[in-house]
Amino acid sequence: MELTLDTRAIFVPSDPPREGVLALWGDGAGPTKVELVLPKGKAFGRTEVAAHVLPLTEAIPLLLSAPAESGPAIAAWSAAVNAALQLIARGRVLPTATSGGVDAWRVGPLDGTDETLLRELAAALPPEAHALPLSGLKNVRLHAPETLVRALWDATADVLVRTPAARVVAGGPAFAAPEPTLLDAADLDWLAAQQPSGANLQLRVEIRGEDEPEFAGVLALRSSIDPSLVVDAATLWDAPDAVLARLGEQVEAQLLIAVRRGARAWAPLGRALDEAAPAELVFTDDELVELLGHGGSALSAAGVEVLWPKGMFSDGIRVKASATPAPGSEGGAVFRMTDLLKFRWQLSVGGENLTEAEITALAEAKRPMIRLRGQWVRADPGLLAKLRRRSPGELSAAEALAAALSGTMEVDGERLEFSAPPALSGLLDRVRSGPSTVEVPAGLEATLRPYQRTGLAWLAQLTELGLGGILADDMGLGKTIQLIALHLHRRAFGAGPTLVLCPASLLGNWEREFARFAPAVSVRRFHGGGRHLDEIAPDEVVLATYGVLRRDSAELAGVAWGLVAADEAQHVKNPLSVTAKELRRIPTAARVALTGTPMENRLTELWSIVDWTTPGLLGTLEHFRRTIARPVERDRDTASTERLAATVRPFLLRRRKTDPDIAPELPRKTETDQFVPLTTEQATLYEAVVRENLAVIRESKGVQRRGQVLKLLTELKQICNHPAQYLKQSGPLTGRSGKLAAFEELLDVILDEGESVLVFSQYVQLCKLVAARLGERGLPVELLSGATPVHRRDELVRRFQSGDIPVFLLSLKAGGVGLNLTRATHVIHYDRWWNPAVEDQATDRAYRIGQDRPVQVHRLIAEGTLEDRIATVLEAKRGLAEAVVGAGEDWLTELSDDELTELVRLGEAP
Repeated sequence: MELTLDTRAIFVPSDPPREGVLALWGDGAGPTKVELVLPKGKAFGRTEVAAHVLPLTEAIPLLLSAPAESGPAIAAWSAAVNAALQLIARGRVLPTATSGGVDAWRVGPLDGTDETLLRELAAALPPEAHALPLSGLKNVRLHAPETLVRALWDATADVLVRTPAARVVAGGPAFAAPEPTLLDAADLDWLAAQQPSGANLQLRVEIRGEDEPEFAGVLALRSSIDPSLVVDAATLWDAPDAVLARLGEQVEAQLLIAVRRGARAWAPLGRALDEAAPAELVFTDDELVELLGHGGSALSAAGVEVLWPKGMFSDGIRVKASATPAPGSEGGAVFRMTDLLKFRWQLSVGGENLTEAEITALAEAKRPMIRLRGQWVRADPGLLAKLRRRSPGELSAAEALAAALSGTMEVDGERLEFSAPPALSGLLDRVRSGPSTVEVPAGLEATLRPYQRTGLAWLAQLTELGLGGILADDMGLGKTIQLIALHLHRRAFGAGPTLVLCPASLLGNWEREFARFAPAVSVRRFHGGGRHLDEIAPDEVVLATYGVLRRDSAELAGVAWGLVAADEAQHVKNPLSVTAKELRRIPTAARVALTGTPMENRLTELWSIVDWTTPGLLGTLEHFRRTIARPVERDRDTASTERLAATVRPFLLRRRKTDPDIAPELPRKTETDQFVPLTTEQATLYEAVVRENLAVIRESKGVQRRGQVLKLLTELKQICNHPAQYLKQSGPLTGRSGKLAAFEELLDVILDEGESVLVFSQYVQLCKLVAARLGERGLPVELLSGATPVHRRDELVRRFQSGDIPVFLLSLKAGGVGLNLTRATHVIHYDRWWNPAVEDQATDRAYRIGQDRPVQVHRLIAEGTLEDRIATVLEAKRGLAEAVVGAGEDWLTELSDDELTELVRLGEAP
């Protein structure tokens, strides 16, 4: 018979089980009428369906070969038959007697996992698959789904196990012959001996007294044989004496078998076999603990149920890590980040914390069971060993704060729940509850937007608590003015001078912003010849570059700064760099990092910034890599991601321009990907470079392979830009690059409309080639790169903003941050950066507060190349970056040879 999506099925049990049938209906009339309970309008009632009825010898193969597109009823019964075969293959079959006194096989005994499977299979049955009414009842009642699944299992066993080999086991025709066989007295005796103990043997254990040197267990035997499995229940009334006598012998034999089976599973129970009437066993400490653990599980699997007096044991010891002020520390009611804390265990039983004396008694316990708070408690040997070691000693305030924020702490390689001490809880509540309102400070000649006032309050609270923070607002949302407001706020409390570190290109911008919004503040530029830090005023602001920091760190470290701010803090993302190391040596009461991208490529960059703003919060670099970075970046471990987010969230304020309550006045931004074809020269170079590099990559390993992959990617990107860039030529330029041709066409349209445009490339050489080509055409254009002097940068920005330069070429690294270029209404990304957040930062030079016209973003992508394929991946990586997952080039270097070949092949993208 062919099964379709419309085929419905139900199993109809019988006595004996092997005569049960599978009824199929729904996709065509069958010859047999089967009564079911099906919907009738808005109610349910008995209904006859015309069904095809299959014996199990035909039904089992049909269900096992059911196609994947079968209906839900067929799928459910197919799963049930498969489960039956698994149980039979495991030997889970037993002989039994039906209510009619004939032989049959059934599935059993079932363990806990089997019972769970039975319930799951029953729950999967759709209503029509168990709509079988109980016979002889006027009211509509159905077979329970579990009853039908169990009936199918038993019927399957009764069909498949009935083989000639069964005759050898049973010693006669019963349980082997296909026709029903009425069981005689010998068959019944053999049958009783084969039954598992199941719940037929119960081992009741109690502890006699807390002062006893040993624990005593009372062994009680109880039978729960269902007489209907042995003889017809009606026979009890016909010949009660004879039947009961035989049942008594069967019970005694069964219990003996059960004890033997249990003794094989757990040896100490074998001592009961040495006594004529086992009534009591004495267990040692170790045996009792064994019985609580794997010994009890082994007995349960053998059909012996272990029962303990109710309420005798606690639910166990709940273990937490905690801390108290270390001896000699200043800790008290107020928590300070300079405090040291002493690690302590916090244990509770029944919801009540144990005292230090009780913990000490537990640690010194010589036995695995101890009496605490009126209950017996099982003490794990591993826990006792840890209590005796009393590790790990002292904690820094930052370590304790991190544990309190995440709610967990790693102790000896194990992650435990952490209970914060009272003083730390107070700090935690303040951090989590958010900042209170802060008045706009005197001397600020600007109106702060609501979100900027929130940022000021957040910064003020963290710095007043002795903590640091990362202000990670989108570019253009006014991080500079929020920092200026913070300096004025702290000046009112005599907090001390402020040091602002930034890239050289932003010195002028900071100086102008302070002059504009806080003209009364004395600002000193610590840069260039003749720089000094003599006679710094208590409320003065000093501006310095990261380059100066590397050269003059000793002089900068000689000032007692009230606040140090690191602008574009991604410049210190490498914790091993000289810049990052020197920054950590600058003493200050408070630290603030300003960056739109606290993590560009990998999580260790986030660690580097956080470890400067709030030292020790994320632990050591190696510990962070092992417990957070690797699980998150490699394994996408959700628990580690959530733990990191919980720890960092209070110290990182992130607002986006797309947030509806941040900057609703910003105009629209439109982003367009323009796919351009390669020229013949580009395609030839591309294929040659792919062929040559892949051959080398296949023979390389480790660091050499990663370097070769990056070399390949760089060369392909240069070819996509222009062959002259890859070949290191100065010309000719026209007719050789599809991307340059498309760029010029787009530029003509923009300039014809009288608009200004920013053009970004990660390659300075490409910018020079484009500048040369536009110069040939007589178009006014300027180029800003890392080699442009500071004073020249300021002049270029001024000229572009005034409209003197309609086309501004910028290298992504030098011009992608810190600049205010709102004159531009178009942004062109000539080539793609692997991290979309970096591209967004560059776009934000034009799309920022102060922009009052729509901004159009154009991305040029070489069609059919790796740029084409990576464009899709980059969109996904925008979301990954928000979940603190790295998005740099590293993921490309880890691709397999086949994956890399597919990525860089020249051809239509999927």
